[in-house]
Amino acid sequence: MNEIRAAQISAFYLFDVAETVDLAAIPALIGGPTVAARLAPKPATPAYVQYDKPPVSFDGEAVGIGEIDGFRARFRLYDYGVISIALTRPFSGDWPELVTLGQSLIENDELEARAAGLCRSTADRLRPALKGFRTTDLSEDYLVYAITELDRPQTADELLAARGGDIAAMLRGERQRLSDQERETILGRRISYLADDLVVPTWNAAFVYDTPAGAQAALEILEFANSQLLEFRYYDERLDNELAAIYAGLQRPGWYDQWVGSRYARAARGVHALIIEVQELTDRTENALKFTGDIYAARLFRLVGERLGLSSWKADVEAKLKTLGDIYHFTVEQSSMARGQFLELTIVLILVLELVLIFLGVMQ
Repeated sequence: MNEIRAAQISAFYLFDVAETVDLAAIPALIGGPTVAARLAPKPATPAYVQYDKPPVSFDGEAVGIGEIDGFRARFRLYDYGVISIALTRPFSGDWPELVTLGQSLIENDELEARAAGLCRSTADRLRPALKGFRTTDLSEDYLVYAITELDRPQTADELLAARGGDIAAMLRGERQRLSDQERETILGRRISYLADDLVVPTWNAAFVYDTPAGAQAALEILEFANSQLLEFRYYDERLDNELAAIYAGLQRPGWYDQWVGSRYARAARGVHALIIEVQELTDRTENALKFTGDIYAARLFRLVGERLGLSSWKADVEAKLKTLGDIYHFTVEQSSMARGQFLELTIVLILVLELVLIFLGVMQ
């Protein structure tokens, strides 16, 4: 008898392809059924866990994509320009089989390349709905093992006591036995709502033990958190490039800039527009999913965010926005000073001209 009666392995591959996505235009471009994503709360108490703009999902069959090495493909588009491809396959068997399978899937370059090809072909098909389309190599991948039925039901504590070593090995993709310290590091950051459910997230993989509905909710949060990580990485990279360009521009003054200040005026306008644009995009990303009344979902998202380093990426983006703000104030001040100097020079020239005209007898 199989120790694991029912499980699902999901490999998420996320790609940043555009500034925004017109989600309403997707069904017509696909020519098949699409579904608005929904996150069902786990607690029985009323809660409001909802997307501000629900991402749109469709199966690979809708765009002529069959199974890939036993995985079914599902596409999801977030309105802030991310395409997420979920490659999913069922599993039933023994723990050693699952561990071996996991070791072959974590950081699997071949599967990632296949997903990147699917993303490119799908993005080309959906190009009319992608606003600010870009061809970047920025991507994220994440692997999730979701067990929904064992041959003998166990509590989370019993499962960890019996299979903690296997779970840690799967999440690290290691073939050699991990140290006790590393095992505790991996399993120490976990969360349970009931006695018989468990989520153990790490930076590149997660283990879920729950009912089918509970596992699906966890998968939804894990996928969404990775989409946020991808967006913050994009903003961070873009701000790095913009800051480098601004610094280079400010360090190449023309001879006239001391008096006219056009360089500073142009820089101020560009910086101000960039600050507004990035703040708008980051606000939309952060507010894409709201947790109200569902403490467990909020705690799970916070834990996943910690493991992915979301707060660090957000802090980096905010620090660079602050630097842009300082540059904006500097350029505005320099532009004002240059205009003031130009005005003073104009007045002096007018006075000199008047004196010349007086000496020439043109003016009395």
